Amino acid sequence: MSTETTTPEFVIVTGMSGAGRSTAAKSLEDLDWFVVDNLPPGLLATMADLAGHTHGAVTKLAAVVDVRSLGFTTDLRTAVEELEGRGGSVRVVFLEASDEELVRRFESVRRPHPLQSDGRLVDGIARERGILREVRAHADLVIDTSNLNVHELRAKIVGYFGGEARSSLRVTVVSFGFKYGLPVDADLVVDCRFIPNPHWVPELRPMTGLEVPVRDYVLSQVGAKEFLDSYDEVMKIVEAGYRREGKSYVTLAVGCTGGRHRSVAVAAQLGARLRDRGVEVQVTHRDVGRE
Repeated sequence: MSTETTTPEFVIVTGMSGAGRSTAAKSLEDLDWFVVDNLPPGLLATMADLAGHTHGAVTKLAAVVDVRSLGFTTDLRTAVEELEGRGGSVRVVFLEASDEELVRRFESVRRPHPLQSDGRLVDGIARERGILREVRAHADLVIDTSNLNVHELRAKIVGYFGGEARSSLRVTVVSFGFKYGLPVDADLVVDCRFIPNPHWVPELRPMTGLEVPVRDYVLSQVGAKEFLDSYDEVMKIVEAGYRREGKSYVTLAVGCTGGRHRSVAVAAQLGARLRDRGVEVQVTHRDVGRE
């Protein structure tokens, strides 16, 4: 009997408690991934070995890694390096949410934070952020779930992992308003506030950057086209570098003051340019409806 093994595609789901790990795991399970919950990092290689002996029955393996595992940070990084050393595809997904949203979620289900102990809920959250800081920094994909419901998070997971495995880069371009804070999952940040603000043009104020008059106004301003051309060239260099480093997902955040006019128009243009080059792109507008 043949003892030949195959290395499965591996996704590790981790992140803040209350940020949606269970939803992500269930979504992967519904996509026919074999999902193991709360697996200690030291057992990741064992799971990969077991899956490799299933003669192709398990080709996509996902593990949810809980912060409470002893030696979490060190053991996880070591396990990932070991799996990568075997030549398999390994991706780490980190689920994030704001402190305020995590507090709201824990209070709504009347459960303590796993690291809260005898302290306050916010103490447990702060402690967990400290433990996970290095894990987040090395994650392949960071998803901020602060403003996502379970259906929206599920849609994101399906978008990232629902199709065939790809080696190409996937870029999410998100417009935002600086007055509402930076997107916490941003890898790159673009500032459009040097462009005159359509907010001060009475007939344009009620519109958004998705509408033709605002788009044309923004793109006709001095420096706008040159900025887009220059940043497009920068992105070509960045894309090539990320691919060499094996990074599969990039979030490009494009900001203006309120996230309604300039950033929306510029984000749409950057997304279109990336798409024209064959890059897989998703464009979203975080704050377009807030003013």
